[in-house]
Amino acid sequence: MLADRLAEYAGSLTFQSLSQEVIHEVKRRVLDSLACAYGAITAPPCRIARRLANGVVVKGGATVWGIRHRTTPDLAAFANGTAVRYLDCNDTYLSKEPAHPSDNIPACLAVAESLHVHGRQFIEAIVLAYEVQCRLCDAAALRPRGWDHVTYGAFSTAIATARLLKLPHKQIVHALNLAGITAGALRQTRVGEVSLWKACAFANASRNGIFAGYAAREGMTGPGAMFEGEKGFMNVISGPFALPEMGGSHGSFHKILDTYIKPHPVEYHAQSAVEAAFAIREQLIATYGECPVHRITSILIGCGEVAIEIIGRDQEKWHPRTRETADHSLPFCVAIALTDGTISPQSFAGPRLNDTVLLDLMQKVRVEEVTAFSEGYPDAMSTKIDVTMTEGKTFTAQIDHPRGHPRRPLSDRELELKFQKLTSRKIGRKDMSNVIQTVWELDNLKDINALVSALPVMDK
Repeated sequence: MLADRLAEYAGSLTFQSLSQEVIHEVKRRVLDSLACAYGAITAPPCRIARRLANGVVVKGGATVWGIRHRTTPDLAAFANGTAVRYLDCNDTYLSKEPAHPSDNIPACLAVAESLHVHGRQFIEAIVLAYEVQCRLCDAAALRPRGWDHVTYGAFSTAIATARLLKLPHKQIVHALNLAGITAGALRQTRVGEVSLWKACAFANASRNGIFAGYAAREGMTGPGAMFEGEKGFMNVISGPFALPEMGGSHGSFHKILDTYIKPHPVEYHAQSAVEAAFAIREQLIATYGECPVHRITSILIGCGEVAIEIIGRDQEKWHPRTRETADHSLPFCVAIALTDGTISPQSFAGPRLNDTVLLDLMQKVRVEEVTAFSEGYPDAMSTKIDVTMTEGKTFTAQIDHPRGHPRRPLSDRELELKFQKLTSRKIGRKDMSNVIQTVWELDNLKDINALVSALPVMDK
């Protein structure tokens, strides 16, 4: 049974078996996640999630970031996970099913904090969560069957919770079965006009995953053959699949090394497009001495089928009315990159959604599939943009591997600058430095609460 295999792997993973490269990448993902969370912490869904968490007080529980309120680990994970996800700037994994595996980090930290574990145990849990979620993404696509990628997050957070709780093999199996039997999340979350729930979807999956782990600890049993059963996960949700070898097994590498850190706060399939738009903007300035977007007559975006399905198909993407729709809109992201030459969280503020220059430019965008780009996905994330001017001149740029991709990784310094950029309106320099320093020392923290203590209080 697959649940048994996953439980066996969870029991075998040790900090000592991890390479220094893997350990360092965990630190980088934690820093990146905190950057995203504090950059978003005052946003509407984040405030709502904190209010829900504030309704339950647990002495010695898990901290809601930005305030010193302690609640149950599952509610803390929901609040903190919503903040990590809101800006659409946390890391990404592309495979048969795309995902944002750093969504697991708030869940791991909430449970780890409440248990006062060593930083190394926290690192183990993150590696495990990444491994399980990414391998499931390798095994079967959920999106074509109407299910959302966060469905896999219930398994990854449940097994990470079980590991932190030091559950025996049988109880880990029950935690996975309990998580899986209620895991199904509908893909409608990301179709058409996108709502506030987009930021909460994985956070909710992690809430359920944590609950499953704690329920299993108390003796709750889950349905048998949850993956393979007649009415189980494979038959109803994913279709049949075989799980690839897990990291560290038979020489295979850990999947965290194959995940991508985002330089821009847009859906990952727009990263290449944004970078190509920046390149074209530079060509326009070199030619005209400015970027005359009013002289653009057409913008042709060539990309792969998956990118079109997610961010370049629905008509709402040409008329976004919410931030959540705009950062998942290929036309909007390209238009604002050409117009502004930069993209930040403020690029999606209310006034920009009603900017007539942007709206007019977006209507000139046409998106078409390039077969070679579809075939090269996900090893490459190719996007080609052709911008044609009133006089008929065309400017072209193509990006195959955007910055942050494993083939073009951000340096530690670039990651620190991303942290500073996203949090500068929320955190002072001294607090920034303290968080960064603490994260780099993660594996030496005797109690993970030292990391939580380093997080500044900034919003009531």
